[in-house]
Amino acid sequence: MKVGVIGAGKMGENHIRTYLSLTSDCQFVGLYDVDPNRRESVAAMYNVKPFSSLDALLQEVDAVSITVPTVYHYEIALACIDQHVHMLIEKPITSSVKEAKELAERAKQAGVFVQVGHIELFNPLIKAVQHAVMNETIIAIETHRMSAFSSRLEGVDVVQDLMLHDLYILASILGPDCLNTIYTIGHLSKGLPIHAVAIAKTSTGAAIQLTASYQSNKNIRSIHLLTENAYMVANLLTNELAITRRSDSTGPCARSITETIHAPTIQQPLTLELQSFLSCLKEKKTPAVTADDGIKALIVANQISQSIEKHTK
Repeated sequence: MKVGVIGAGKMGENHIRTYLSLTSDCQFVGLYDVDPNRRESVAAMYNVKPFSSLDALLQEVDAVSITVPTVYHYEIALACIDQHVHMLIEKPITSSVKEAKELAERAKQAGVFVQVGHIELFNPLIKAVQHAVMNETIIAIETHRMSAFSSRLEGVDVVQDLMLHDLYILASILGPDCLNTIYTIGHLSKGLPIHAVAIAKTSTGAAIQLTASYQSNKNIRSIHLLTENAYMVANLLTNELAITRRSDSTGPCARSITETIHAPTIQQPLTLELQSFLSCLKEKKTPAVTADDGIKALIVANQISQSIEKHTK
């Protein structure tokens, strides 16, 4: 399987480095970036071939990772479809739902596989959370995904950048279309959400609260889950899941017991994600995160962003 990377930014470098480590799964052909200085310097850094045009790269590969800014996803994806090149597109799938639906339909007609890059679904800690709640009745889920603001985030919607991760995670735990009416509150910078809170209820009655922010002085990545039998806290920065349950003891001094699960850090989520992508191509099976999954998440994220923008003037 011959692969390449389109976009040589920070995420693009991560994909290049990971593909190069997967020598038994693929052959890394090279990269393309619209900035000639950037593509030449990154190519030299990893000793790979820089392509001077997008078409030149697409003629040499079977599949690519698209790691360019979201505004260019649709245009590049169509070029991939025209060349019958399969693609992993970093989230969000496109800038608009209309573009995403058109992309998905054209890819389907052409027989081109599209996987949306949602790395958290390949995080061993998220797998541990999914397993822990498998037979539990969930009462509430609260997520916190917060970072300090930097110049890199200027003009970036925090819902599309950060909260989108948790929308995927919720869907993986509770199923698609799990959220009913969503209420929002937040703060804007230059017309875009930089702090966002979304509150909703699921069809089964579970209470959901999602918080994403660029206004924190501390990086936080956590998921709190309350079930009928346990309280769970997943810390995505330390790769730990703490599960607290009541002990079997009775009486006025009944104790609780906390079990801490450490997710294996040797299993890098990006490696697992790219291996899954390559496997689906070789076996011609449905990708783990489909274009339709990306569309559903984008629809909800847009609803949240638009609600915040509408009510924060």
